[in-house]
Amino acid sequence: RMEGFGCYALPTGTEYRGELWDGMFHGPGQLLLPSGGGYRALWVRGVPTQGKFTFADGLEYDEEKWHYCDGYDRRFYTEICSGFKPPGIPQLTTVDPPKIIPEGCYDCGDGFYNPKTRVVVDYKHKFLRNADNDEHEWILQTCRKAWDITTEHKPKP
Repeated sequence: RMEGFGCYALPTGTEYRGELWDGMFHGPGQLLLPSGGGYRALWVRGVPTQGKFTFADGLEYDEEKWHYCDGYDRRFYTEICSGFKPPGIPQLTTVDPPKIIPEGCYDCGDGFYNPKTRVVVDYKHKFLRNADNDEHEWILQTCRKAWDITTEHKPKP
């Protein structure tokens, strides 16, 4: 079985880098997600005992002091770090400029969703998952779609 420091690639594209013992995550290590985020933790026999999740944009999740997008402050993390754009120029996603969504699809945060096939692919069009009924409904009601028309700010001459 695997022991010592190592890297382990999961079929989902997630990668573990850290200490292994008897084939399990054991000791300090981190899971690196294909989307760019990650989870750094202290593992005991495959179970994280303490850890910190970091999103792809650098925002660290803090369960006790979590104020991001809590209903009172609706800014994206990039807006918190860099400030707002000038009035009249919307920021639709934390990634600016936003990804161009393929026709007939939705941007569900970690990739694009095609409601006809019910498949989510990452931003490089690699398969991520099949959406169940709950995720399908949530995406249709919540996410940006390719046919949304957005207007760009054009300064007056």
